[in-house]
Amino acid sequence: MELETIIRTLTLITGFYMAWNIGANDVANAMGTSVGSRALTLKKAVILAAILEFSGAFFVGSHVSETIQKEIVQPEIFMNDPHLFVLGMMGALLATGIWLQSASYLGLPVSTTHAIVGAVVGFGVIIGGAHAVDWVELFRIASSWVLSPFLSGVISFLIFSLLQKKIFFALNPLKATKRIAPFMVFFCFLVFSMSLLFEGLANLNMDLPFQKALFISIPIALLAGSIGFILIRKVKITQFQASEHVHPEHVLSLEKAIKHLRRVKLSSKKETQDKVSAILSDVKNLNEDLRKQTRFEERTSEFHDVERIFVYLQIISACLVAFGHGANDVANAIGPVAAVFDVLKNQSISMVSEVPVWLLALGGTGIVVGLATWGWRVIETVGKKITELTPTRGFSAEFGAATTILIASKMGLPISTTHSLVGGVLGVGLARGLSALNLRTLRDIFLSWVITIPISAILSIVLFYILKAIFA
Repeated sequence: MELETIIRTLTLITGFYMAWNIGANDVANAMGTSVGSRALTLKKAVILAAILEFSGAFFVGSHVSETIQKEIVQPEIFMNDPHLFVLGMMGALLATGIWLQSASYLGLPVSTTHAIVGAVVGFGVIIGGAHAVDWVELFRIASSWVLSPFLSGVISFLIFSLLQKKIFFALNPLKATKRIAPFMVFFCFLVFSMSLLFEGLANLNMDLPFQKALFISIPIALLAGSIGFILIRKVKITQFQASEHVHPEHVLSLEKAIKHLRRVKLSSKKETQDKVSAILSDVKNLNEDLRKQTRFEERTSEFHDVERIFVYLQIISACLVAFGHGANDVANAIGPVAAVFDVLKNQSISMVSEVPVWLLALGGTGIVVGLATWGWRVIETVGKKITELTPTRGFSAEFGAATTILIASKMGLPISTTHSLVGGVLGVGLARGLSALNLRTLRDIFLSWVITIPISAILSIVLFYILKAIFA
């Protein structure tokens, strides 16, 4: 077997391995909140994501790939020896795949884009020196560690706080939901349509300007909102007569107070115990009165109906995120493969390289297999280990992340889908109070973000030297 054939075969295997790990780690972000909130079972989430990720990758995936990822490394350093570029790209793909697999095994959501950039920087520095790297651009990308989760967290916090105020604290939550949900459907479709038309279809030479994308998206969103209005009107409303000054949330707060008072009573001396017992008795009586005033058990059932409506909104948002992810991030696995094939064919480095349809199919298949086999690990972290999610909370997180990505794209700011979604979940958790967050899980996630670029760079350098020793 010729050396070139061996390199081609290994590159294909490495590209598939990379796509597999993108599916295991990145795709889980799109479905993590839906599974965590029980809007979808894991099996249904995998099936939906498989269809939409593959469709996005195959039909709308990048047909043209930049040879130097994000133009971080100056291409001139490879011009004299394209063979080094081939080995470097193979090492970068393998390094990124290994880091993503390690993070997925630990259930940590990390940025695929950051990983491949770090890997390219690694072998770029070895070949061309530190001056070959555009450190300003690298800093811009790294800044999204702060920018992405912060913006997404703020937007998700505001959305969920609005839902709490307008729906959960309303006298009739289900009636309030029927009034507000069509507007949520409108804004949901507006944001996701804008995301797809403004940035997502560039690969089909349909990268519309912002104003034109908005002009097309508004009618789509109006149609979706109208359909949502008609369907939601069919949901049965139960009328409740409750005090306008008392809400079910007050009952939940009193129940927490009762638990704390019981702990104080158990750990106190006799005199303090007597005083706490008297307070505890008063709080219990007040809690019972409020339960009757708010008709708590019935209202709790009504909250389930509210969440049931938001299940459909969350499924829609999850599907759109999955489709957009497949369209955009398949290039992280297949772009370098196409670049290697282009170099082997022409024996020179071109600034762009064509991505054949069969390679897009390979990348889409790899993503689906990765999600189906290992995706549950990161899904569990995003959906369950950061904060407890319900459909309203999950929708708020996904909508906040999508809005952040759209705003950042319009402003030309570096952004990470992974970081945005985690930030959205964090924002929703903060809306319920700091105690609702699992700080240990958040610490592990943030640490994995910080070390992604350096770890990928180091792995890439090591693998580059190994491949150079074998094939040079």
